[in-house]
Amino acid sequence: MLKEERQRYIVDRLHREGKILGTDLVMQLKVSEDTVRRDLNELAEAGILQRVHGGALPRALSSSYEERLQTSTGAKVTIARAAADLIHDGQVIIMDSGTTVHEIANQIPPNRQATVITNSIPVAATLALHPHIEVQVLGGKLKKDAQAMIGVPVIEALKQIRADLCFLGICSLHPEIGISMPDMEEVYTKRTMIEQAAEIVAVSEASKLGTAAPYIVGPITALTYLVTDTSTDEESLAPYRQLGIQVIRAD
Repeated sequence: MLKEERQRYIVDRLHREGKILGTDLVMQLKVSEDTVRRDLNELAEAGILQRVHGGALPRALSSSYEERLQTSTGAKVTIARAAADLIHDGQVIIMDSGTTVHEIANQIPPNRQATVITNSIPVAATLALHPHIEVQVLGGKLKKDAQAMIGVPVIEALKQIRADLCFLGICSLHPEIGISMPDMEEVYTKRTMIEQAAEIVAVSEASKLGTAAPYIVGPITALTYLVTDTSTDEESLAPYRQLGIQVIRAD
């Protein structure tokens, strides 16, 4: 079998099964461990999959903030509406960057009273129009492709806060790998957000579940809630429920 055929087989199987083991590929393709390792490494370097110990997982697609705004808009609104229902009057809330988190800001009822602390420029701009939400914006270096502030000033400001709730922008979630990101700069900010909030809410479309990225934010058990939509099947959600995460399937 030619290299291109092997790699196409690997990608097809990964899409069907959600993960692949190197030992299985050695037997199925009848090639050496070194050949499988090279194939997996080449696919990882091309951004097609994420290498993990013993095999590989799907890799969440990376795109700009503007591109993400145009994808799965209906699912984002559904998820955001359910997530906004978790907000109660008087709470202090950390809102991370991300298009689904931004949509939560749009879905907060006009009579809700709370304080929102955010590093997201779009979230802050949206909540500036809310009649009863006090907004605190975290200052730092602007990461343009995320439209979010990052860096030491953001982290130091977060350390002075004890929030009731944190809405975390998600790139990749996996029950074993945990919460992961393609960009190390954002990892430190998200870790601090998790540390400084009593409850953590991950908002995620089905495409981000069961995927992995190079940099680990934290274990999946750091989450209190996982809010997704009904396109996510129960089989995919079962491992998260088993770990004690409260799963909300919005419709």
